[in-house]
Amino acid sequence: MSRPRDVVLASVLGSVVEWYDFFLYGTMAALVFNTQFFPEFDPLIGSMMAFATFAAGFITRPLGGLIFGHFGDRLGRKKILVITMLIMGGSTFAMGILPTYAAIGVTAPILLLLLRMFQGIGLGGEWGGAAILTFEHAPQGKRGLFSSWPQTGVPIGLLLSTLAVNLASIGGSDVLAAWAWRVPFLFSAILVFVGLFVRLRVTEPPAFTALVKKNERSKVPALEVLRYYPKQVILGIGARFAESVTFNVYNAFLLTYTTVVLGLDDSVVLNGLLIAAVVGFIVIPLAGGLSDRIGRRSVYAFGAAFAAVTAFPVFWLVDSGVTQLIWVALVAGWGIGACSMFGPQAAFFAELFPARIRYTGMSIVYQFGVLPSGAIAPALSIWLVSQFGGSWPVAVYIIIVGVIALVSLKFTRERAADDIDAELTGAPAHNDIIADSPRS
Repeated sequence: MSRPRDVVLASVLGSVVEWYDFFLYGTMAALVFNTQFFPEFDPLIGSMMAFATFAAGFITRPLGGLIFGHFGDRLGRKKILVITMLIMGGSTFAMGILPTYAAIGVTAPILLLLLRMFQGIGLGGEWGGAAILTFEHAPQGKRGLFSSWPQTGVPIGLLLSTLAVNLASIGGSDVLAAWAWRVPFLFSAILVFVGLFVRLRVTEPPAFTALVKKNERSKVPALEVLRYYPKQVILGIGARFAESVTFNVYNAFLLTYTTVVLGLDDSVVLNGLLIAAVVGFIVIPLAGGLSDRIGRRSVYAFGAAFAAVTAFPVFWLVDSGVTQLIWVALVAGWGIGACSMFGPQAAFFAELFPARIRYTGMSIVYQFGVLPSGAIAPALSIWLVSQFGGSWPVAVYIIIVGVIALVSLKFTRERAADDIDAELTGAPAHNDIIADSPRS
């Protein structure tokens, strides 16, 4: 059995690759892709087209979640995590050598779209596996803290991608558009190499090993999830709304809004995101650890409520155009609001399902939940601004999804203190969903 710190490191490194790729694409969609791949549209429409390819990665993430969730529950967590990292890293590296519209015409955005779709497939299987790896290796009573560490890949990935974009932007916007934007994409190959080196040394978690020994692996995990756990899926997706929309509005949309609509330099939001990432790195494990003490729902609900309550103040600060106030807005909305939900999220979703279908169940909730929320958030936010003028409709949007999350959390059960793998250990489950699951 692997040491817990080795498992945490392996999961964090994979998560860093995942989120570095994710943030890098969203940032470049706002700064470069609108002119390099969609040059025949005006700036705002070009940005919408670039974010359409951004959304395409979300559309294929459920496919990746189903595919790799199935094999993760059938063959093992570790094997699948190696494959997903190679797919993610390979797709991102290929973006770095992709010809632009000026070189090959309409083929360029088509290839960009295909690479983004492959990236989404890899991403779809990565998150659930990395979260489960730490969750199932964690000691009883520390599952929230342990499984929160892969979530720190979010601020670390944001930090690294933003630093990479800032370095690439040193020569100015013309140099960035000409060639420098490619360098951060090529750099992902180094992250993948380090991540694979660590990940290959990790063993399968005890829960999956027990499933194999008892021959209790699900034959078709997705069908079992949908047949026996529809309530858990729906409520999990509802809880996902607030985090997903808040995350993508403040990360991706805000960069376009401040540069295209407010006319500010892109460094204002990029530097603000760096500060928010540092705050988020602290908030995530604190929230995860706190969820072990007071419950997942309470901590998650705080994040959703905080995001909703601060939505209008955040955009008032952004609309001021004052750099320092925009930084405060990003720390509040992203560093505290979104990251308070990131902390307990992995454990919360994992505890909705037994080990035999956990990879698939978590992936369905996480990846399908992003489709009606985060996938469309940047483009929808741009549309709202273009239709109604000003940022107030986006603030209303965040409040609505926050309320959806709070209602969903109200109807879920708290399982932080339960023996989550009771179906394997024979201990009392303290839960009404374990008994529903059939044995293959």
